[in-house]
Amino acid sequence: MTERIKQVEENYKKGYNCAQAVACAYCDLFGVAEQDAFRAVECFGRGMSVRATCGAVSAMAYLVGLKFSDGNLEKPGTKRFCYDFFEPMSEAFAAKNKSTLCKDLKGIETGVPLRSCIGCMVDAAELVEQYLLDNTEQHTTTDL
Repeated sequence: MTERIKQVEENYKKGYNCAQAVACAYCDLFGVAEQDAFRAVECFGRGMSVRATCGAVSAMAYLVGLKFSDGNLEKPGTKRFCYDFFEPMSEAFAAKNKSTLCKDLKGIETGVPLRSCIGCMVDAAELVEQYLLDNTEQHTTTDL
């Protein structure tokens, strides 16, 4: 387990929600201060408070945007790249956990949880490391 994944767990123990725990463990690598990431993803926890997309999955999407968005407000050119890059990450999470929805992962409707919150965060962190950190040279916005 990497130090960053351990940091995800420590963040959660400190009271960060699932999105904050993941986003804040990696945000510095993409030029964002921890407090700014913490604030930006606060409402992503608990499936954006409606039990929709898991906050840990939402944090992965947030980090993809931080890494690859061109930030061009006049003529955004990296949207499709970010969507396409994130898709296999989301699919990998779903393959491992049978869903990306908080309500399914927690078993809200079925009474049968698929994965613990900490398990979801660790899985998301492992995918961040696999897709965003291990493949730095392989996936850049010059691939557009």
